[in-house]
This record gives sequence, C-alpha cells and structure tokens, in this order.
Amino acid sequence: MAVLHLKAKPNARRNQLLVAPDGTVTVRLQAPAQDGKANICLLAYLAELFGIAKSSVELLSGHTAPFKKVALHDVSEIDLQTVLQQYNTD
Repeated sequence: MAVLHLKAKPNARRNQLLVAPDGTVTVRLQAPAQDGKANICLLAYLAELFGIAKSSVELLSGHTAPFKKVALHDVSEIDLQTVLQQYNTD
C-alpha cells in the first residue's frame, strides 16, 4: 500500500494531476467542493490513473480540507513514484 499526500483544487476545467519539481502533488478536480463531491471525484480519478478499483483508494485524512492523505491499496511505492514521474511539471 502506498500513501499519497496531495493538495486538491476543486472547480477546475478538467481533472489533472500535477507534480511540482519539489515533489508537491496537486490534483485539479472538475467537481465542486460541496457535499463530498470533490472527494468522490478525487478517489475515482486516482483509481483511474493508477489502474486500480475505486474500492482500493481510501481517503485517510483531509475530508474537509484541501490537503489530503490518500491510501492506494494494491499500489507499491515504486508504482506510485513511476506514475508521479509521468506528471512531473519541471
């Protein structure tokens, strides 16, 4: 299981994962930050990116905050780094 720390930004034009040169992960989400819609969108988007089931993605903390901690079950730390490398913005 890998744990991903990120900042979520709701109300974006499209879902997008960005990794800054310092390793900071930002996820832009189309869904609004109301009634948990952005969190649901985030978990579904991460499941799609990492090729795992939605049930394998769990929000550990940050339910009502922009900074979130997400568990990616069935994803190794190496797989996590490999996917993040593809979205590096440097």
